[in-house]
Amino acid sequence: MHDRSALILLRIDRFIRERLQPALYRARQPLSVSAWEAPGEPVAFDVAAAAPYAPFTVGSPWGRPWGTTWFAVTGDVPAPWRDAEGRLPEHTRVELVVDLGFTAGQSGFQAEALVWDRSGAPMKGISPFNTAVPAAVDAAGHVDVLIEAASNPDVGSLFTFEPTHLGDPATAGVSPSYVLRAVDIALRDIGVQELLADTVMLRTLADELDPASARRAEILEGLDRMVDAVDPEAVSTTVAAGRRVLEPLLARPAHASAHTLHAVGHAHIDSAWLWPVRETARKVSRTFSNVLSLMDEDEDFVFASSSAQQFAWMKEHYPALWQRLLARVREGRFIPVGGMWVESDTNMVGAEAMARQLLEGKTFFLEEFGIETPEVWLPDSFGYSAALPQIIRASGSKWFLTQKISWNETNRMPHHTFLWEGIDGTRVFTHFPPVDKYNSDVSAHDLAHAQRNFSDKGRTNVSLLPYGYGDGGGGPTAEMTAAIARTRSLEGAPLVEHSTPARFFETAEREYTSPETWAGELYLEFHRGTYTSQLRTKQGNRRSEHLLREAELWAATATVRTGADYPAADLKRLWRLVLLQQFHDILPGSSIAWVHRDAERNYAAIAAELEQIIDRSLRALAGTGTRTLRVNAAPHARGDVPALGAGAAASSVAVTPVATASGFVLENELVRVGIDADGMIASLVDLRTGRESLPPAQRAALFQLHRDTPTQWDAWDIDEHYRRHVTDLVEADEVDIDGDAVVVRRCFGASTLETRFTLDAGSRTVRLAIDVDWHEQQKLLKLAVPVDVHTDQARSEIQFGHIVRPTHTNTSWDAARFETVAHRWVHVAEPGFGVAVVNDSTYGHDITRQPRQDGGTSSTVRLSIIRGALFPDPQQDQGPHHLEVGIVVGAEVHDAIVEGYRINLPERVVPSSEAARIAPIVTVSDPSVVVEAVKLAEDGSSDVIVRLYESLGRRIRTAVTAGFEHRGVTETDLLEREVSASALVATDAGGTELALRPFQIVTLRFSRT
Repeated sequence: MHDRSALILLRIDRFIRERLQPALYRARQPLSVSAWEAPGEPVAFDVAAAAPYAPFTVGSPWGRPWGTTWFAVTGDVPAPWRDAEGRLPEHTRVELVVDLGFTAGQSGFQAEALVWDRSGAPMKGISPFNTAVPAAVDAAGHVDVLIEAASNPDVGSLFTFEPTHLGDPATAGVSPSYVLRAVDIALRDIGVQELLADTVMLRTLADELDPASARRAEILEGLDRMVDAVDPEAVSTTVAAGRRVLEPLLARPAHASAHTLHAVGHAHIDSAWLWPVRETARKVSRTFSNVLSLMDEDEDFVFASSSAQQFAWMKEHYPALWQRLLARVREGRFIPVGGMWVESDTNMVGAEAMARQLLEGKTFFLEEFGIETPEVWLPDSFGYSAALPQIIRASGSKWFLTQKISWNETNRMPHHTFLWEGIDGTRVFTHFPPVDKYNSDVSAHDLAHAQRNFSDKGRTNVSLLPYGYGDGGGGPTAEMTAAIARTRSLEGAPLVEHSTPARFFETAEREYTSPETWAGELYLEFHRGTYTSQLRTKQGNRRSEHLLREAELWAATATVRTGADYPAADLKRLWRLVLLQQFHDILPGSSIAWVHRDAERNYAAIAAELEQIIDRSLRALAGTGTRTLRVNAAPHARGDVPALGAGAAASSVAVTPVATASGFVLENELVRVGIDADGMIASLVDLRTGRESLPPAQRAALFQLHRDTPTQWDAWDIDEHYRRHVTDLVEADEVDIDGDAVVVRRCFGASTLETRFTLDAGSRTVRLAIDVDWHEQQKLLKLAVPVDVHTDQARSEIQFGHIVRPTHTNTSWDAARFETVAHRWVHVAEPGFGVAVVNDSTYGHDITRQPRQDGGTSSTVRLSIIRGALFPDPQQDQGPHHLEVGIVVGAEVHDAIVEGYRINLPERVVPSSEAARIAPIVTVSDPSVVVEAVKLAEDGSSDVIVRLYESLGRRIRTAVTAGFEHRGVTETDLLEREVSASALVATDAGGTELALRPFQIVTLRFSRT
């Protein structure tokens, strides 16, 4: 037989394009439209409903960038559409159809709208691939609605990464962005809709089949005969004949060994990204309206949504929508998942903040819906901390889902379903959907890819399929659920069934009883620049986390000791704002300028309010008088000032620099620092042993400027090729003594850099106070600290512990890890000697090995100080910044931890009464145990919650002593619910004894009532 397949495919594609798609609507008629443009930010429905509207002509421009235009739409079903009895034609439906002037870009990245009824209830969203609103036409055939249209500009959905002025309302302009193309009442032909769905599924399935297969041949022949059966001049009256031809092809069941996909409706909505936070709340309302509308049409459809913050916005701003949502949640079809306040970053979020993401998220879902979310759902964050498995388990959850690691540039993860083991040994059952996306359109291509790509064949045969328009929202469409209906069992395709996340995980666990284990972090070999982009945002987060620690500690201590009111509501509100800004496109620095300016303003307000709480609490504790107290919120004592307490100890004193023939010297009883005429550290000696910390002929505190032109994803990526272009900033404009500091000033490009070197008496930490006025673009500034230690690994702080990473490049996995994340410190060492580098706001690092001049190897720690990406914020990080770095000589890991806290939690000096002293509210006997948080219980009982962890990676026993009367101690999860004791071995009036495994997190509840 002659091969006509190529011609048949061309014929079918043209038939779809020119006959079926235009025939979806038998008739359309324009409606009456008037408009009112909101003058500034979005307004509530009541304001818009009362506004003065003016006639508006379809075909006219509308909508300045980031503006809101309300369209009032009225009209009736045309009389000719009805028969003599007033009935519409069989197999038709009347709809409102709106085209806002959509572009070729993606759904969720351009204009979109929400349709409201006249009572103020949201009906459905409008987006590029979801333009119809059936419910807008009432039973009498009348239309009377308001359309809240957002003229959001397409900032870059085609991802060519060109600089854009559209990300900031100050530069976006005021000219209309769109042309209103259509506001029609339309008569949808359901028969044509069904034939189109049949045809598209079989046509796209043919693309995925073996060209030589009999199945592909019969599909093409069947589609060819279907085109013959449908009259191109009378599609609507001949669709039944076309469907009868395709029916046997769609009835053929899937192979017995076919992969099973659990399809879960989804709409991963970024809480900010190429749009501001305020727009996200509206995106959620549109998406949830779409979802609820689709549930009304398709009783099998199930939808899962994460991020408690997004639900909270709906409850606050959209009460009618919230009530519809509650009903579907109770029905089990609208499923809250994830248990986090937002889908946060997990690389840079601090330990306690990571715990609070789950505490706040899971508590919200429990209080509002009575639902315990069993999974953590992070499909799009940029890598996953090795501390996360234990945190997940400690929250009461047991499963983890992501797909982002499929974006790896170099290596492919060997598993899709596996156990993920954290730094403490905790394991969680984990799944990566093999479809490799969180926003599938349920195309035959996606289904085939998921089946082919699945790594765990032979051991299990199920995976999860998250489908629906995402990032900017939109969610699933009727076309997607129609595809699921046709692939429940279809030869040549995997089995697809509507499901829930819990049903999938339960099935996978039942099938796969002994999965493989992946130990350590899930490092994303991509988006490494997010550890550095938008420095002010990262500094705001770091400062907020530490201020929240202080505020809770001193407020709890003041309540317990003095009876002062505990500001629980204020602290919760501030925590939730900080948690929101840890979203995985805000904290990583990958959003438009508007988002980051808002974040910076929020951080300033957070700091001001927390300082007030701290001040009130310390005044209650210290009294008033002429004496002073040094207050230490860190988990380690500082001289005579106890951890978590205050005393009258003297301030630390910096040594005085001495000028020498070759430069300057800072020296105390522990360390001698030689700074040369170029303003770099030429010698760094541990005076206890006489050991030089620097390799021969190398200098520390070397700033290096790199070309930074990523291949794609500007703010997100640092590519390996940046290393090929570097300028060492050696020449100094000025090196001099200023009081207790050696001050070095440099100019480069259009920027200036000042570094102040200081050394306190009794300290092994050389402090670098760095002020950079940055005016470079597509450049990366690094700070190099070479260390004369021979090692092939480095330790970096993460949440509740640290991770050990190779510094060699033996494997492709090692080589791809050329930029890594650390929190307050990194540490390199050989037996008997080590050096730590601590920071107050830096996350990106690279740690490498080099040959020494006289044999062996040395190590180099480099901190990524600042970048100047052009997309999506062309003014990223321009202007002045202040950072602090410390080099700790002769440091063990414990010293790194102590100094990391010291640089981030400076002591406070407060006035006090004569007898004032603040005794610690809790103490621990083993210095490796870090008290991470002290607060009052969430339930308002005034019980004291203490969260601590073992920090050195060893098994220990420690005493925990409360500095207040209590009735008993229990061990709890992160939500402060009692759990079976895993660490608590003894408790009596004298204290509590814990036995901790390496890096174990323990939450204790001291009952006071």
